[in-house]
Amino acid sequence: MQKLHLVMGGRVADPQHLEFTNLEALDLVGVYANYADAEEAWRGRAQRTVDDAEMKYVIVHLHRLLQPDLPVE
Repeated sequence: MQKLHLVMGGRVADPQHLEFTNLEALDLVGVYANYADAEEAWRGRAQRTVDDAEMKYVIVHLHRLLQPDLPVE
């Protein structure tokens, strides 16, 4: 099974949560076929905004959303 990962980020209302304040301004970094590449992309973007507490980047496990019944490896 192909494991797709989406890296995205944007400004959040509260740094403790994931409520993005402007969905139209989300930074969709890309979709990656493995976690290692997604993590590398996430780390690069997150480090650029480390001093801005209201900016948050995340990795979304698309494969878990597309096929939720498959076991997690």
